[in-house]
Amino acid sequence: MGGNTLGKNLTVTTWGESHGVAVGAVIDGFPAGIEIDLNYLQYELSRRAPGQSNLTTPRKETDSLKILSGVFNDLTTGTPISLIIENSNVKSSDYDEMESLFRPGHADYTYSKKYGVRDHRGGGRSSARTTAAIVAAGAFCKTLLDKYNIEVKAYVKSVMNIETQIDPTVVTKEMIEANSVRCPDPETAKLMEELILKYKNEGDSVGGVIECVVSGLPAGLGEPVFDKFEADVAGAVMGLNACRGVEIGNGFACTKLPGSLNNDKFVLESGKISTESNNHGGVLGGITSGMPFIMRAAFKPTPTIGKPQTTINKDNNSVVLIGKGRHDPCVLPRAVPVLEALVAIVTLDHFIYDLYLDKPL
Repeated sequence: MGGNTLGKNLTVTTWGESHGVAVGAVIDGFPAGIEIDLNYLQYELSRRAPGQSNLTTPRKETDSLKILSGVFNDLTTGTPISLIIENSNVKSSDYDEMESLFRPGHADYTYSKKYGVRDHRGGGRSSARTTAAIVAAGAFCKTLLDKYNIEVKAYVKSVMNIETQIDPTVVTKEMIEANSVRCPDPETAKLMEELILKYKNEGDSVGGVIECVVSGLPAGLGEPVFDKFEADVAGAVMGLNACRGVEIGNGFACTKLPGSLNNDKFVLESGKISTESNNHGGVLGGITSGMPFIMRAAFKPTPTIGKPQTTINKDNNSVVLIGKGRHDPCVLPRAVPVLEALVAIVTLDHFIYDLYLDKPL
């Protein structure tokens, strides 16, 4: 199986399955001499961990991180950083029925067709459990980006038809973490929570949109054709479980505007070039403009639900499936730190390539 490595200059390779011994990652190309705070790494993992509230899966995992290499006396050494997170709360028996059938909305069928064999326990490699390793790797990247005052923040913008119109540039981490939905708009967050619980109690699930903003980015990151900054971000985010679409800046809404309104006028403020508006989302021609990078990602409803669904088994017989196991009724709250991590990894990858970390910004 290929396709487990993200990045070009800084690379992150993840490994592991949902009900295997552990999940983990290897980070290669991370600069030496960067101080690492294990408590911060553990905090980031706790944001993604299951069992946080009644809006998430009841699976209990401590997500205790072990650093096997690449860090000595709390400093990175420049060698590959190997990370491992053990799986401690598996209930594989919940998935016995899944061995012989294909769950609607899951990768069971496509994995079977591609490889001829699959780990049916919790979805194996296709499980969102593997994103714990992404969050750990992303926390390393955030640590370094923070030294250059580059901050990555994501939050839940909408759940089904309930949406916040909050200005992404005013959102703080404290606002995001103030409620279990991770929506920085308290009134909207309450409506979202009620909606998620409604569908959870009905044995169903819901999806929505996560918005992400990267502030402090210098102008000049990204390549003009196939390695565009936003293209690499979109490619990474589309590799995230349940993600079905990405838009940058004004996104699809720009199709409803004439060019005269969609264009962002350049202005000079305190000797620095910027734009009056930010419909372009901080990227022009694939290269960052110095304005905040803003993107949104759409996530489908969790496919494993408690309602009966018709499917096909390995003998090509039609069967009725009622989902078992422990699953989120909405993936959005726990996907927030995963999305942040992926954007941080891509951002640092471009940052290292374009600025080599030793040039003044």
